[in-house]
Amino acid sequence: MKKAIIIVPLTVSLALAFSGISYAQQAAKIVVVNSARAFEQSANGKKAIAQLQQRDAKIKADIQNKDDAIRTLESRLNTGRLTMTQDALLAMQADIGKKTTERKRYEEDGARDFTQFRDNLVAQIRSEMVTVIIALRKEKGYDLVLDLASSGVVDFDPALDVTDEVIRRYDASKAGATPVKK
Repeated sequence: MKKAIIIVPLTVSLALAFSGISYAQQAAKIVVVNSARAFEQSANGKKAIAQLQQRDAKIKADIQNKDDAIRTLESRLNTGRLTMTQDALLAMQADIGKKTTERKRYEEDGARDFTQFRDNLVAQIRSEMVTVIIALRKEKGYDLVLDLASSGVVDFDPALDVTDEVIRRYDASKAGATPVKK
């Protein structure tokens, strides 16, 4: 008799606990956002990408100009090798060495500056976008927002994707705001 008194409440308690867990799992509201697509398709993301492409093109053009200057000096050195004095040859070789070193340093500095600029720009936009996502989550009562770009989600129902809503809200939050810094 005592066993039945203990087992029945225990069974009822376990049933209620499992049904509560099951109910909690069913009630969870989970959505996904593709942060990479949101970045690329938002107005500020497009501006940032254009700025990055512009900066990259400038660095490449400057390097090309430095390469052209070095080739010009090398060509002059090769054509004038027989007619130049020893001092002029040494001076031109030193100038080629100096310009080659300058070019290499410019390329390294340019790459480092570009990377730092890109990282800062992406971090700024990402931070602003996370604020929008958090506000959307709270407003809509979502329990969990997964980022498709970094979460490892294998498959999902496209109806759960709120990326377009995030882009729309982010662009609206930035309308009239200060433009992305160069």
